[in-house]
Parts: sequence; structure tokens; C-alpha cells
Amino acid sequence: MRAFHLSWLSFFACFVSTFAAPPLLPIIRDNLNLTAAEIGYAEIRYADIASVTGAVVARIAMGAACDTVGPRLASASLVLITAPAVFFTPTVSSPVSFVVGTANGVAAGWGNLGGGATQLVMPFAVTLIRRSTGAAKFTAWRIAFYVHGLFQMLTAFAVLIFGQDLPDGNYRWLENSGDEIPQILFHGVRNYRGWILALTYGYCFVVKLTVDNVIAEYFYDRVNSLGGSIIVMILFSFFCQAACGLTFGVVPFVSRRSIGLILGMTGGGGNVGAVITQLAFFKGSKYSKENGITYMVIMIICCTLPLCLINFPQWGGMFSSC
Repeated sequence: MRAFHLSWLSFFACFVSTFAAPPLLPIIRDNLNLTAAEIGYAEIRYADIASVTGAVVARIAMGAACDTVGPRLASASLVLITAPAVFFTPTVSSPVSFVVGTANGVAAGWGNLGGGATQLVMPFAVTLIRRSTGAAKFTAWRIAFYVHGLFQMLTAFAVLIFGQDLPDGNYRWLENSGDEIPQILFHGVRNYRGWILALTYGYCFVVKLTVDNVIAEYFYDRVNSLGGSIIVMILFSFFCQAACGLTFGVVPFVSRRSIGLILGMTGGGGNVGAVITQLAFFKGSKYSKENGITYMVIMIICCTLPLCLINFPQWGGMFSSC
């Protein structure tokens, strides 16, 4: 149970930090005098894309690292390495500075709940700071990032001190008789089921990442009914998280020798899908946000169909027996 709570807490901390900027765009755009092009289609949105792109490499690398050195050390090290990027965010003075998302993006693929919670936490934190210190809103949003940076570091130390790799102990205490990294990579990459799951996850997790990037500003500018918005977002979240959970529910059955790598491949597929979708449908003025969301739904349907092709020799598949 302790490992479970440390895992989701580190998930939560990384996503809160990574997606902390979009909920504050109404304040940040006034502070930095950003134009609509700079907010929606240029540097900041590129930073969002950079953040999820970095997670592609990180997920695959972390999968192999968890198979070799253990999840405790790998997790805590990554969170600590990326924490300075959060502390750097309050120093930005132009849209270009938001490329900090590239560095912090290595941690971006680590959680789900934090990406949604930050939509509530960041505006609340700014309001609380303004009321308690009397700071101007242009100062309060910068202070809020220091709070999240500290939270991210504390979760890393908690994982190091209280975490454990396996029920029997940590990797360094146990005899390591498993495969080396080349064998882990070989067994994982050649398994076609991992690639199908990566494609599928690419177009269920992509919805969450894309919405995290656009929903706050979209609601701020266009939606007036709070009650209706809450109901719609609850339904959206339910089905989105169900799709993500179902995809990862299949992962443990794909490869026992390379389960960490398969997890990384599947998770990385989500970030690749997010990058492709944002570049194709939400970059530039070719499509409105409404049309971009419609085309994204079509891609989701098409990229889910290959699940029908997965077959396990011992269990069979959707259209074949074992």
C-alpha cells in the first residue's frame, strides 16, 4: 500500500508541475503581453508539445531503467533532475522562455490526476497568495510555481526514503539474475502487441493531454454555464480514464521479461499521439478548436480498431481461440 501511494503521489506531482501554466494563461498573457498567436499557436504551445515529446524518450528509457536498477531509484532520480525546471519558470519574461517545458517534459508522462488537478490548484494557489500576501496577480502566479517545485522535490525524497522496489526488498539488496538491457530491449521491441497498445494509448491519453493544454483558455473565453461544463467534463474524464486504464490492463500480459519496457512503449505512444494531434489539428489557424476536436475523435476511432488484432497463444484474441 505504501508503494501504491508513493507511486500516484509522484505521478501527481509531475503532472501538476508540467501543466501548471495553461490554467494561468489568462493572467500570464496579460503579464507578458502575449498575442493570441503567441498563446495558441506559437511558443507556449510549442513548449506544451516539447514537454510531451520529451516524455516519449523518458517513458521508454524509464521502462528499461525500472527493469534494471529498480523503480524506486529511477523514479526519485527523474523527479529530482526535472525539479529545477519548475523553479526556473517564475523567471520567464517572454513567450520563448516557456521552452522550459522541454526540460520538465521528461517528467510529463508520469501521471494523470495531476494534469486535471492543476486546473483547480493553480488558480486557487494564485488567489490564496494574493489574499495572504497582498501580492499583485503578476507576482502571485510566479510565486505559485515555487510551491509546486518544492512539492515535486518532497515527493522524490519520499520515494527514496520510504519506497521499496519489490515486496522482498530493493534491487541492490537482492541477487540480480534477470536479463541485461539489450535482451530487455530486444524482447520488448519485437513484440507487436506492445506497438498496438502504444497506438491505442496514443489516442486515448492524447485526449487528456490535448484537453489539459486547451481547456482552461477555451472555457475562460467561450463557456458561461458552470454547471453544464462540470457535468460534461466529469463524463469526459470518466470515459477518458477508463480507456487509459483498459489499455494498461492488457500490458502485464504482453511480456513478463520486458514489462517495464512495454509499459514505457505504451506510455510513450500516448505522448507521440499528443504531439501529432496538436501539430495536425491545433497548431496554426487552419482549424478552429471545435473542428480540431472533431478530427481528433475520428483519429481515436481509427486507432482503436487494431486492438482486434491482438492475439495471445495461451488465451486467444477477439476473433481467434487459443
